[in-house]
Amino acid sequence: MTVPFATSPRSTVGIEWELMLADGASGDLVPRAPEVIEALAEVTAPERFTVTGELLTNTVEVTSGVGDTVEVAVDDIADAIAAVRSVTDPGGIELLCAGSHPFAQWYDQQVTDKTRYHTLIERTQWWGRNMMIWGVHVHVGVDDVDKVMPIVGALASYLPHLQALSASSPFWAGERTGYASNRALVFQQLPTAGLPWPLPDWAAYESYLDDMVTTGVMADATEVRWDVRPAPRWGTVEVRACDGMSTLPELAAVAALTQVLVEDFSRRLDRGEELEILQPWFVRENKWRAARYGLDAEVIVDRHGRAAPVTDHLRETIARLSDTADELSCAREFAGVSSILSQGASYERQLAVADAADGDLRQVVQHLIREFRAGPARREPLREL
Repeated sequence: MTVPFATSPRSTVGIEWELMLADGASGDLVPRAPEVIEALAEVTAPERFTVTGELLTNTVEVTSGVGDTVEVAVDDIADAIAAVRSVTDPGGIELLCAGSHPFAQWYDQQVTDKTRYHTLIERTQWWGRNMMIWGVHVHVGVDDVDKVMPIVGALASYLPHLQALSASSPFWAGERTGYASNRALVFQQLPTAGLPWPLPDWAAYESYLDDMVTTGVMADATEVRWDVRPAPRWGTVEVRACDGMSTLPELAAVAALTQVLVEDFSRRLDRGEELEILQPWFVRENKWRAARYGLDAEVIVDRHGRAAPVTDHLRETIARLSDTADELSCAREFAGVSSILSQGASYERQLAVADAADGDLRQVVQHLIREFRAGPARREPLREL
């Protein structure tokens, strides 16, 4: 099978952000995405951003246009949220985002009326119906198809870092899970989801797709749901490992880290270097550690098995790549990674709110609503939340 990889300007950025729709008083999810999307269809048609539906009718997804910088892509997202609020605010609907809703139950949710979603649920049954998860997808343009699979493999070593920074799903269906990112482990239950297979080049990726399509596992490349994957249609590498970010500045920080990592790997390949790719068993262990412990995780950082706190390795990475961030004009957003390290990730804030409220998860939802409303209204670096 031949799979063309679209032409894409190098290190351009696109962002997709899945958002929950909730009742402002109860905090419970509401199935009102179809009416929100319909109300916005004509207004948003000429815009750079899009507002679309997802698997469940309690979710809207806002997507940026192609940004030359992270700032441009994030501005698109902010404009999309403003458009959504023009409908949701009068309708009494609140927006929030995290990897999971603290107390909602899967059996109360409605599946969006599209064939692909009904097919997914029919095949995956209980696990599919439990996909009450919200995430962030960051696309970064790659200028040469021969770079794609080496970059995917190298990015797999940094998935625990991105997962820990974004971890925001410590609760699931009213239960305190003990995990920073319960979403990470739920999502990988879907067929073709989870960590990428360690494929050496584009020909191997095409062979993989051929096998999967021939055997009826998937219809095409869009059904590859890896934590980091090629996106042939867009000419990008797409990172999908992150929980839904709770604020816009945190989203910008993770997008900047992703862009800078991809550009760094691309430059190394231009110099003829071979990118280090961790053993698959190390990558798998790192994913579990980041899901379980978040920013307190100790991760394996090289092929010799050296381990380090994920926070320390992130600080090393920030120092090493700060010049690259300057050159990509995302230094301001990149600095947000350090802010998350100093202030804590969303899962930590949620747990603190729950503890202060004697375990009342309705208060956690109200906290997430307040954070989300404060965040996208401003376009400035992270500050104390």
